[in-house]
Amino acid sequence: MVSIARLSVSLFIPVLVFLLHLLGVRGASAQDNPFPVLPGLEASVEFWKLIFTRYSTSEVVFHDPQNPLKIYKVVPLGEHAPRHRIHEQQKKVLSELGGGEDESRVRAQRGIKERFASGLAQSGKYIDQIQQILREEGVPVEIAYLPLVESAFNVHARSRAGAVGMWQFMPATGRKYLRVGSLLDERKDPLESTRAAARLLKENYQTLGNWPLAITAYNHGREGIQRAISQVGSRDLMEIIRRYEGRVFGYASKNFYAEFLAAVEVAKNSEEFFPSLEYHPPFPLGEIEIERSVSPEALLRRADISRAEFFDWNPALKPRAHSIPAGYRIKVPAERLEVVQTAYLGAIGKLPRRVQPAVSLGESAISWIRHRVARGQTLSHIARLYRVSVRELQHLNELADIHSITAGDYLRIPQR
Repeated sequence: MVSIARLSVSLFIPVLVFLLHLLGVRGASAQDNPFPVLPGLEASVEFWKLIFTRYSTSEVVFHDPQNPLKIYKVVPLGEHAPRHRIHEQQKKVLSELGGGEDESRVRAQRGIKERFASGLAQSGKYIDQIQQILREEGVPVEIAYLPLVESAFNVHARSRAGAVGMWQFMPATGRKYLRVGSLLDERKDPLESTRAAARLLKENYQTLGNWPLAITAYNHGREGIQRAISQVGSRDLMEIIRRYEGRVFGYASKNFYAEFLAAVEVAKNSEEFFPSLEYHPPFPLGEIEIERSVSPEALLRRADISRAEFFDWNPALKPRAHSIPAGYRIKVPAERLEVVQTAYLGAIGKLPRRVQPAVSLGESAISWIRHRVARGQTLSHIARLYRVSVRELQHLNELADIHSITAGDYLRIPQR
């Protein structure tokens, strides 16, 4: 039996959406907002917000697939209820509606409140760096919330279809942008996979012409959306949803953009939906590009880092890997970056050379080392590592300003 509270929700929200539509309070236009709530998609967005924030993983929501806020029944079937039990309940709901044998009238959707909250908490580790990568790639930063829909920010996530990682790349698509093999699978790398997702989505946008289609193509495939555009004769996502009859363009593809919009709204207003949620602290990762292959043992022995730590930072590398391949960028916490960089140079026989110019600084002579700037390092970070002032480093290296360094540059560092 449906509770009065749940009936109230299913009746109230459509009325609220309709009133907001009349008042023109749907949000910014597509010109101001790359991800608008398209007219006709409001109910779907509200439905997914309920699935993300109200209904537990032990609850199955039976609803009208054409009008998702028309919720017929919410049944606590348990988190691991087998499919046949859900199907039996679906037939029961259909029978209560007098719907005959047309099972397409009732759709079952499990709640994911706990999974979504866990994903939000996990996002705290990566969200700052993900958004920075998206800015560098020239795509909207809201895309940083797409992993909430795809994987709940789980770098080890694997779907039944074979999609892997935070961004859920399938093997074929992953190989276009990343290295995917038996010992190195960059689909699991939080930074590399983000760069790949940004490039893929940017290409979707450039080909398809708008972000609603670009996001939908992330689920359905760029070629699939191009076929839809050709058949329907429109680049309007809502027209495609209403009129396209592609064989595999089902409920998941039609609702993917709405799910994404709902995830963005909940994430940006998380205190409203999950007031006691504790985010994981940020875990910024620096990167050291491997110019020559090196064994993990040689590197870790010099850096005094455990294998468990190292492979936790680098989930793309399989623990049984005998070598770290050239071109891979080792992921290291920012405060350990210099230690690991020095260990790597020592492992390949390229330790920074110490020189002894007779430079006078007050009454004391100093020596120098050459420091190679790693990806993500700033002048202030390097100054802290060597316990010198930013101004001193800037002056000694004749830098125009503190932002004048890039990865790969060499700096002179005074050693007193």
